[in-house]
Amino acid sequence: MRILVTGGAGFIGSHTCDRLVAEGHDVTVLDALTAPVHRDGRPSYLTPGADLYVGDVRNRELLANLLRRTDAVFHFAAYQDYLTDFSRFTEVNVTSTALIFEIAVTEGLDLQRVVVASSQSAMGEGLYHCPKDGDQTPGMRPESALRRGQWEVPCPQCGGELELRRTPETVSNPQNAYGMSKFGEEMVALNLGRRYDIPTVALRYSIVQGARQSVYNAYSGACRIFNLHYLLGSAPVLYEDGNAIRDYVNIHDVVDANLLALEDPRAAGRAFNVGGGTPYTTMEFAEVVRRQYGSDKPPLVSGEFRFGDTRHIVSDLAALEELGWKPRRTPVDSVAEYAAWLEGLPGLDEILADANAKMRSLGVVRKVES
Repeated sequence: MRILVTGGAGFIGSHTCDRLVAEGHDVTVLDALTAPVHRDGRPSYLTPGADLYVGDVRNRELLANLLRRTDAVFHFAAYQDYLTDFSRFTEVNVTSTALIFEIAVTEGLDLQRVVVASSQSAMGEGLYHCPKDGDQTPGMRPESALRRGQWEVPCPQCGGELELRRTPETVSNPQNAYGMSKFGEEMVALNLGRRYDIPTVALRYSIVQGARQSVYNAYSGACRIFNLHYLLGSAPVLYEDGNAIRDYVNIHDVVDANLLALEDPRAAGRAFNVGGGTPYTTMEFAEVVRRQYGSDKPPLVSGEFRFGDTRHIVSDLAALEELGWKPRRTPVDSVAEYAAWLEGLPGLDEILADANAKMRSLGVVRKVES
């Protein structure tokens, strides 16, 4: 099969290209190779045997030329991280997706499958249960509560305590610009796919971890941040109280899900969560990293928070598991792989300070009132 992979020089894209080439597919990569992810241009790990075109996925002429020789598309190209240029999230993530379908429909292209990369962030705070008022999908925590160190999400109906639930694909309640753009992207893809009979799948990835995850993003990547701290001999700082809950999924499990989405006819027309299956607090995950490096320095709780962060989120994986997929690796595997990849990378000393300075300059990191 002739497969176009947008963002194919990135973290998830390059690993997916590796598998596609290994399985005999004809792979073309479209990637803008932009900073911060590709600060140094073309990465050394770019998949041998894949044809690289450097360009913007919003370039209609370039994209159309590539789609004309394509049987299937993996659309990983995206704008991410925590930034205040809100319009660019929609411009890149949603508009590029619409353009793929626009070209396919207007030119009568026979695309056998389109797989788009959505995100767990499309679910926002996710699903909770109130013993009094039933299931709840709360909104963003107000800054006034965070300033007082009130971390947990109260019931929006009665103000009482909520019980965390695994969140299924039916919940969509994004709270930040990235999450809203990803929800918009999957709506565009799935609805246009259904309308014009283009088999389409949206995959809502949890926190993906493993080798090749960029060290340069300012906001995203607990694995990156914690590994860099312990590699450089310091302890990572945990926001809030260190008890926020996430689920972390290994990159190779993600690639397994990507190939299933490409090949399984039952996947077409649907969105699926792709997660690690096991909830971890940030403190627990930091301990995984600490043990990897044998450090005697426990993570630090700073009394600060990142405005806009989700408190807890764990994905329900039942839908994808019904198709035969399940996560097979653990955060221990992901951290070990990432630690091995970091060895020998140059210029790591300045990354943490630069990222911290950027987050503070944007007003993302804020202090609890004393």
